[in-house]
This record gives sequence, C-alpha cells and structure tokens, in this order.
Amino acid sequence: MSLLEIERLGVHYRDHQALIDVSLRVMPNTTVGLVGESGSGKTTLGKAVLGLVPVSSGSVRLSGQDITHLRGRARRQLSAQIQVVFQNPYLSFNPGRTIGQAVAEPLTRERPADLGERVGAMLERVGLDRSAADRYPAQFSGGQLQRIAIARALMPRPRLLICDEAVSALDLSVQAHVLNLLADLQAEHGLSYLFVTHDLAVVRHIADEVVVLRRGRVVESGPVAQVCDTPNHPYTRALLAAAPVADPAEQARRRALRRASRSVQEGLVS
Repeated sequence: MSLLEIERLGVHYRDHQALIDVSLRVMPNTTVGLVGESGSGKTTLGKAVLGLVPVSSGSVRLSGQDITHLRGRARRQLSAQIQVVFQNPYLSFNPGRTIGQAVAEPLTRERPADLGERVGAMLERVGLDRSAADRYPAQFSGGQLQRIAIARALMPRPRLLICDEAVSALDLSVQAHVLNLLADLQAEHGLSYLFVTHDLAVVRHIADEVVVLRRGRVVESGPVAQVCDTPNHPYTRALLAAAPVADPAEQARRRALRRASRSVQEGLVS
C-alpha cells in the first residue's frame, strides 16, 4: 500500500490554478523527487499535503486515510506522521530559543520523561555535539542549522518527511553531506521522502522516482534513472540542461540544448 497517495489534486488561488489534476504516490521507505521551476506548483503541492492551502479538487491519502480536508485537532495529530524541512535554515528557528528547545518543540505537548536524552541523542545522530542544545541558532552555520532542522523533524518519529528545497540554500559540499545524512536516516528508520526541488541533479542523487511539474501539471514521471537519462518531455530536457557542470564545453552544449528545448515548448503552447 502507498504511504502517500495524491489523486487528481487541484489547488485554485484567486488569480490562477496552481495545481491541475496532479497525481503521485510515495511508497514506504522510498523517495519521490518533485521537480520544477519556480511557479510550477511543487511547493503548493507540499503545502496541500501539510494542510496549509485549501484543496479545490482531488484527494490526499495517508496510509489509505483521506486527509485532504482535515482541520484542527485531527490535522495536528498528523504531525506525528508527517514533518517538513524548509529551504532556509536561518528562518527556521526562533533566535531567542536554544537549539535544545527548538529540537524538543514537536514533543512539548507530551513532554516525555527522557526528552532531554532524546534531544541529545538526535543531535549526535545528525553530526553535532550534545552541547549544541545549550547554544543559539546564530552560533551555527547554514549546514549545521539544516542538520538541526532535520533533527527536529525526526523527533516525533514521522513516517513521511517533506523536504521543500531543503538543500538549495547550501554550498555544494554541504549539500552532499546533508543528502547523505538523509539517505542514512531513511535506511535506519524506514522513512519516506517527498523531496521538492528545482534541481534534477539533486533528485538523481537521492530519489527513487521523479515527478516533473510544469505550470501546475505533471508533464513526466517515472523511475529517476529513466527520466534523467532518457527524458521524454522537452521541459524535462530543459531542466537537465540547466544543471551546472564544470566543463565549459559541456556547459555551452547544455545552454544550446536549453534554448532549443524552450523553442519546442513555446511551439507546443502556441
């Protein structure tokens, strides 16, 4: 059974349709990459799963339970199963609260007797010393704060983690460390990820399946190797061509391919 199942999802804002008949599935212990440029609807889809935007059509199911329109206490109870890591680690924390208080936040309602021990153990698991619990967000780098954000998200032991551009604000070397950490945590805890990003190179590194969004619609989906190695849609080819590479000649070839792909897309629209 799918852990997360989205069927023909539609989200309508006042001035435009953000999502149109979007369907995807996330199986247990797998990662689905949701890819598209700014404005494609990928962040809106993540927010729809989290109940942060109203859904105008379709459904969202978690382990078979329809959670599309849950509100109030029923929605809050889902936080034990669904957590999120946002893009900007610097904006993810209250500067006046210690790291220990921030990481403990998902469990403040239940206040388990071993909360301090669990916070320390989780900080160690993401590569930080337990003493970090007594320090403040301003004392950490962006990469360290994103590790702390992951630690906080894992405290209630969720089944699904939504990563909304979770590495895009980080340097490439730091990105690699965070992606490897996510892969290790998935293997240890059987987590599933909905990984929202604009970067197909990141998706190739971490995902099992990929869904490509353009203007609120799914234009291509499938196993990550298939979509990245032999993309069918011109938009997917343009996204792949946009990924930076160290070789200047290859970069020039990709720029030419991107221009050609955009010309094809404009022809399809017209």
